[in-house]
Amino acid sequence: MKRLPTLVVVASVALGAGCTDRPRDAPPAEPPSPSAPSPEEPGAVVWAVGDGADETSEGRTLARRIAASSPDRLLYLGDVYEEGTAEDFRENYASTYGPLAARTAPTPGNHDWPNHATGYDAYWADALGRPIPPYYSFHEAGWEVLSLNSELPQDRGSPQRRWLEQALRGPGNCRIAFWHRPRFSAGEEHGDQEDMQALWELLPGRTAIALAGHEHNMQRMRPIDGVTEFVSGAGGSERIDDVEGTDDRIAFADDDRYGALRLVLRPGVAHFTFVTLEGEVLDRGSVPCRQRNE
Repeated sequence: MKRLPTLVVVASVALGAGCTDRPRDAPPAEPPSPSAPSPEEPGAVVWAVGDGADETSEGRTLARRIAASSPDRLLYLGDVYEEGTAEDFRENYASTYGPLAARTAPTPGNHDWPNHATGYDAYWADALGRPIPPYYSFHEAGWEVLSLNSELPQDRGSPQRRWLEQALRGPGNCRIAFWHRPRFSAGEEHGDQEDMQALWELLPGRTAIALAGHEHNMQRMRPIDGVTEFVSGAGGSERIDDVEGTDDRIAFADDDRYGALRLVLRPGVAHFTFVTLEGEVLDRGSVPCRQRNE
């Protein structure tokens, strides 16, 4: 399966800049609109991509394209190949997405976690000038963005789940949660990650958007429990994973090209585009959110 045509728009994109910055809202989000307002209007430009630091020319090209757009933020969705060691971060990540390190909010992948103390933790402590927490949140253009850790326990009573319960107590659902392994996926390589349900079940009514990598492709799910989930794992790994074309949960999928998710955040709405490394837009739309409970 090479690409699902549903709601696909192919066009040339100018990878523009945005504004705003900085750290840390219920009813379900409405389905994304394919006829969203132009994302070139002012807003915070946030790119989300994972599975990209693998010494491939595609990964380097995509990283340069993202950097050239001068984004406000890069959400790196995990996995520095092959084992997330200090050497992998130094040789693979630093040479691709490294130039954006000061503007990057990361989450660890399954390849990163076994060596996280000397790899992920050490690299980000040095790049950011402070220790990187295993999960954290910050604010961006009227949205609260939460970095969660799919490699830590998530069961009831776990520190991460208790932290998330507290973080979601504020009003509204203008939140984006991101982690590495997707709760839902039509990817043939990994599929649904059922162990992520313990965190996912806290999101409905409190979070509008969820982001993940792990599957080496691009997917947008139809809203599940009122949450729109994106998989953006085509960041430059040496392989691209197939997508199951008959999965009716999928609104858009591409398993043929490298690319990344571009968000333009404004208070009350997030405009999205999936963009290839050549600059083509494959999918676009918007996800609204509520800034207070109704």
